[in-house]
Amino acid sequence: MLGGDGTILRAAELTHGTDVPLLGVNLGHVGFLAESEREDLHAAVARLAARDYTVEERTVVDVRVHLPDGGEPVRGWALNEATVEKAQRERMIEVVVGVDGRPVSSFGCDGVVTATATGSTAHAFSAGGPVMWPEVDAVLVVPLAAHALFARPLVVGPRSTVTVDVLPRSASSGVLTCDGRRRIDLPNGSRVEVRRSDTPLRLARLSTAPFTDRLVSKFSLPVVGWRERAADVSGRAAERSRATTREEE
Repeated sequence: MLGGDGTILRAAELTHGTDVPLLGVNLGHVGFLAESEREDLHAAVARLAARDYTVEERTVVDVRVHLPDGGEPVRGWALNEATVEKAQRERMIEVVVGVDGRPVSSFGCDGVVTATATGSTAHAFSAGGPVMWPEVDAVLVVPLAAHALFARPLVVGPRSTVTVDVLPRSASSGVLTCDGRRRIDLPNGSRVEVRRSDTPLRLARLSTAPFTDRLVSKFSLPVVGWRERAADVSGRAAERSRATTREEE
């Protein structure tokens, strides 16, 4: 697909639950999920047609929403993150965060992000969460502007279930957003359960470069002074010098 990360998330809605791999060509800004840039479009299409790519599986989270009316749970899923946020801008939402049926902390906040490793560079990152490499099989929990002494990001194991309860006394009701696209209203007394899905999303990859290189490139991170990089540069310069000498001889 052609576009930015939002376009790729839209395409993920169409392919989730199938064996079809996604390959994105970045026409946006950062394009963290994209595999190719616009100037490489023709080469990417040719390799895709020739099936010259590898497939990488990314963790997806399943979401269940238990509403206070006691009806059937509302189901959802997310590739990047499932975020519980306050519905009224001028008020805080009061929540209890729990793991595996046990409470961890209660606080007022703007919201709580539960993210995959893929989503750790998206909303969770902007809220102060850590970057997780894609192969880390875990769920990241990041409070948003929490009014609490203990409101640090948590990295939860792959077999755990994270819960976010909107307290009955909360000054604001909530809203659940999955990947910034799919929305479910959360009246006071609602519970959101997030756990790792058994069905991953498949991404087509053209490059064998590690995630570290993608992180440095997309965020334009400064790497001046990296010893191995300096050694590589020196080695290439020396090789060019030797080649020039041989040609002159």
